[in-house]
Amino acid sequence: MEDIRACEELQELLLLDGSQLPVVLFNGPICTTAGLYRVTDIDVDEARLLISIYGFESAVGHEASAQVFSSILETDVPMNRIEYVQKVGQKAIALKLKIRPEEGRILSASEMFQIGFVLQLMERLE
Repeated sequence: MEDIRACEELQELLLLDGSQLPVVLFNGPICTTAGLYRVTDIDVDEARLLISIYGFESAVGHEASAQVFSSILETDVPMNRIEYVQKVGQKAIALKLKIRPEEGRILSASEMFQIGFVLQLMERLE
């Protein structure tokens, strides 16, 4: 309960100074423009906390990936096949499969769960 209250207070402070950027969700790790990035693995609880603090914008271009995100984040993540440029200071969460499927293969959400994946936090530093 204290964590939730601290998150709400942090969100209010970020909204007041106008610096809050939504976490962008990607169906794979991608640098959307030149810059300096830090990429680290995170767990589902950390991902849920980040989107509860910052909100999110979907740039998930595949339906199965959107379904996986919706399931693990426990919120509706729509497929949204858009061009997106991650801003300096903005966080992104990418879904990275543990293996690379063969060329042209489109996986279902259940196949993605079977293969396994990690979540990666991508932070654009400059």
